[in-house]
Amino acid sequence: MNRFAVNHPRRSFPMGLLFSGLAFLALLFLAIRGISSVSETTGQKSLESLEAALRRDIVHCYATEGFYPPSLEYLEEHYGLTYDKNRYWVDYQPVGSNLMPDITVLEIH
Repeated sequence: MNRFAVNHPRRSFPMGLLFSGLAFLALLFLAIRGISSVSETTGQKSLESLEAALRRDIVHCYATEGFYPPSLEYLEEHYGLTYDKNRYWVDYQPVGSNLMPDITVLEIH
């Protein structure tokens, strides 16, 4: 007889525990992906909302005053335009008092 041999019964890893662990990791992965997708969609919708608000205020100014706003600051002062300047960059290029200005809105990452 081998005196170094251990006569303990072999304990196998329970398959139920392995399956539960893998299922938990899969659900965790899916939850994180879902949250990320919702966050991206929300960011895109808020960008579109800012663009729509800019265009609405520009057209309102033209309809009310007879000219397009000369600057973005004019819209902020006279039409109450507000947005998160740390999150969005707005490029406002007036073309003329009777031509629609060129606007570009980008999200800052």
